[in-house]
Amino acid sequence: MARWLYALGSLAARRPRTTIGTWLVLLALGVTGYLTLGGTLSSTVSLPGTPTARVAAQLQQEFPDASGGSGTVVFHAEDGGALTDAQRAQVSQLLERVATTPGVEGVVDPFTTTAQREQQAAQLEDGQQQLQAARAQLDAGQAQLDAGRAQLQALPAAAQQSPRVQAQLAALEQQQSQLDASRAQLEDQARQADLGSRLLAVSEGVRQVSQDGGTALGVVQFSLPQDEVTPETKEAVVSQLEGADLPGVQVALSQELVQEVPEVFGPGEAAGLVIAAVALLVVLGTAVAAAVPIVSALVGVGVGVTAALSLSGVVDMISVTPVLGVMLGLAVGIDYSLFLINRHRRQLLHGMPLRPSIALATGTAGNAVLFAGLTVVIALAALNVTGIGFLGLMGTVGAFCVLVAVAMAVTFTPAVLSLLGARVLRRKERAFYDRHDAAAERQRHDDDEAEEAAQAALRPMSTGRAVLTVVLGVAVLGLLAVPAASLRLGLPDGSSESRDSTQYQAFELTQRAFGEGVNGPLLVVADLAQPVTGTDQLAEQVRIAEQLKGLPDVAAVAPVGASADQRLLAFQVVPAGGPTDESTEALVQDIRDLPEGYGVAGVASGNIDVSEKLASALPGYLGLVVGLSLLILVVVFRSLLVPLTATLGFVLSLFATLGAITAVYQWGWLAPVFGVTTPGPVLSFLPTIVIGIMFGLAMDYQLFLVSGMREAYAHGASARTAVTAGVKAGRRVVVAAAIIMISVFAGFIGSDSVIIRSFGFGLAFGVLADAFVVRLLVIPAVMHLLGRSAWWLPRWLARVLPDVDVEGASLERSHGRAPAADAAEAAPTR
Repeated sequence: MARWLYALGSLAARRPRTTIGTWLVLLALGVTGYLTLGGTLSSTVSLPGTPTARVAAQLQQEFPDASGGSGTVVFHAEDGGALTDAQRAQVSQLLERVATTPGVEGVVDPFTTTAQREQQAAQLEDGQQQLQAARAQLDAGQAQLDAGRAQLQALPAAAQQSPRVQAQLAALEQQQSQLDASRAQLEDQARQADLGSRLLAVSEGVRQVSQDGGTALGVVQFSLPQDEVTPETKEAVVSQLEGADLPGVQVALSQELVQEVPEVFGPGEAAGLVIAAVALLVVLGTAVAAAVPIVSALVGVGVGVTAALSLSGVVDMISVTPVLGVMLGLAVGIDYSLFLINRHRRQLLHGMPLRPSIALATGTAGNAVLFAGLTVVIALAALNVTGIGFLGLMGTVGAFCVLVAVAMAVTFTPAVLSLLGARVLRRKERAFYDRHDAAAERQRHDDDEAEEAAQAALRPMSTGRAVLTVVLGVAVLGLLAVPAASLRLGLPDGSSESRDSTQYQAFELTQRAFGEGVNGPLLVVADLAQPVTGTDQLAEQVRIAEQLKGLPDVAAVAPVGASADQRLLAFQVVPAGGPTDESTEALVQDIRDLPEGYGVAGVASGNIDVSEKLASALPGYLGLVVGLSLLILVVVFRSLLVPLTATLGFVLSLFATLGAITAVYQWGWLAPVFGVTTPGPVLSFLPTIVIGIMFGLAMDYQLFLVSGMREAYAHGASARTAVTAGVKAGRRVVVAAAIIMISVFAGFIGSDSVIIRSFGFGLAFGVLADAFVVRLLVIPAVMHLLGRSAWWLPRWLARVLPDVDVEGASLERSHGRAPAADAAEAAPTR
């Protein structure tokens, strides 16, 4: 592979304009494909086959008129008092206009609904009074009949047999029959009234207007299901609501109405890129050289992300997917290009001609780039084995963007380097490079000897220092990992948005005026053994509603309706807790555990199902990644203990990262610093994504440092001295690469999307923990303590394993010689 890459780098260096032009054409094709074939990205996370999805499909079939999506509009009196009659009329008129928007099925006017409920309650009260009056009349009629019958029965027997008395008795019996029929009808009406009163009682907490009259909830009902409502429809609704002239009334829109696709590249990301550029300038020393990795990464991201977005018209893609591609593409694209440029610059300073240097850097550093990129691609592509569609697609898009970054590093970067020539060197270095006299050659020879002398003078760290480093490093990472023990997974709701957003305001206003559970109601369906109608159906609704109301943490229950075949009853259940509360999660499980086997749907239920499925897939995916880690490192380093320590280091940094994520986003530590408005469960698919990406990072940093140790050990240094040599050789570029990657990832913490913010924090902290604590401190100390045993490998396994020349050492021996330090610096990170 190294020789093939050498030839590829040589070709790109000979034909730079053709190579660059090819990439620009691919970028143009990607943009064209996105503009012509791209579809709508989804802002909601859903999974087919979950209990919620099955209930939703059943509802769509049985209740087609009520199967569309919906969004809530909160109207709040700004003066803190009750909404005036004029304001209520204006709100009703506004909702009537919204109802005429294309794609809107209808609206729910809170004041009309409240008036109907009050009218129903008044009718029930009047009905109870009328029933009492009717019952009194029936009782009086019964008393009269009983008295007449007693009077006739008191007559002598002979008189009772007279035709006249018999006719009177027959008339009394007929009146008794009529009275009994009236009483039966009255009792049926009484039963209906009682059932209606009981149903009204359990649904008392389902309100559209707050008790103080200051807040009202309107509902916009769409024609299509929630995840199929087009952005154009939502924008039309939002523009009418936000542009309405409602003096003294605050209008806030729920997350379902204004949940937007996050920015792919915003100010925060630009700031991260600027910091990365500064780090590149420090490492490379010239603005021209520092610009090459950034340009290469940007072009690669453009190609990868636009190509992925071109498929959004034929596959369901959630909005965070392309953002993940941008994150990875920028981070690895900059680093991969940096490693190749760094190798090329050092070769130039040692007198190698331009194009041979570019070709050799591509064959050596490029070979390590290819290996590193493939480790990330494998880890991300393995997300498909979780069986979770949107997660597998995220992994596939991320893997594709990494492949593009690798291709850019071994083709686009060599082409640009060929055009720049010696301008990638500092001015003083360039003057030295242009000299080929005896003095310059002697200087290069002296530099080589000085470098070899410095290598020979290296001494291993003390054993006491190594023990202390391991103990302190593991203790720090273990302490950071403690919060991970209480990790809860979930999906963000309106409370996690920024405080000045309309979603957050709608969530908070609703919670204060109506209770936490109104922000995440549940939809419960009951399958009946046989159809029921009339009073029997009403009785069944009351029985089920009271059963549900009797469960812990239920605030209210209201019937939704019955299916056309009268065998399916639907109810709205308002939990006492919010959508992401543990009590709501327990309530969903309690309802599903009832003997009748009720189904549960709704946004809160769907989020719970998604989180549970992701949590169940997490251990298996972690095991797969750890297994891959061991296998790859055994092949690369031809050792058993080195892969074991590398994998344990990966696990340590992973759990430390999960602990930091839990502390910030679930516990609320340093919440203002990281833009956390309301602490809650950790994003359900964040740990899985972090595992995949950090696996690649861990392998890269391990390769970075330990390959230098292995080379020094192979050239005769003692095992412990080789550890110092490897760290010295790779430390500078590891630090630079880690700073660049942290800067890129941290730039996404400023995103307007809570999902992107948590991704940025998790990945930035993961790089910080893995590079600066595990790879630069703990692993060298462990390698020192292991000594020669670190490189032990059974003979039978040594014969079976292939000899993988990751850094192209054989190519270097046959085509040129770079400094000893280059071997470690050729390896990339992400």
